[in-house]
Amino acid sequence: MNITVLYGTESGNSELIAEDLAAKLNEDHTAEVFDLADFDPNNMTADKFYILVCSTHGEGELPNTALPFWDALNAAAPNLDGVRYAVFGLGDTFYEETYSHGSEILDKRFTELGAKRVGEYGRHDASSWDLGTDLALEWLPGVVEAFEAETVS
Repeated sequence: MNITVLYGTESGNSELIAEDLAAKLNEDHTAEVFDLADFDPNNMTADKFYILVCSTHGEGELPNTALPFWDALNAAAPNLDGVRYAVFGLGDTFYEETYSHGSEILDKRFTELGAKRVGEYGRHDASSWDLGTDLALEWLPGVVEAFEAETVS
């Protein structure tokens, strides 16, 4: 299975989690990691599985590294029919109204363009004592299993 892990970050937390997910995935699959700033949304294809790791910045906005991707995604509005993806969002429940909103912005747009999210929506709360990587690695097997089930059916 070919997997692309995409991350959008402000402080580097999403990047670290994305790298840890890819390392785990590369034990049994082929995974590569891209900063959203360096990834062209026109390159999203149905033959890969995408894992999006994205933080929230400011008042519920996308982090800076996700902005070039966001602009390109909206300008091109590619047909994402057949594309499957999973989301792991980062935020802080102290900011209840905007918690994990950065990832939700991308999730909504992917769906509008025809992509399908599989598996449970993963989240990390910066106000908790949990480490983001630990939660993401616990979440990962479920989304891989959900993707594989989609592929078989």
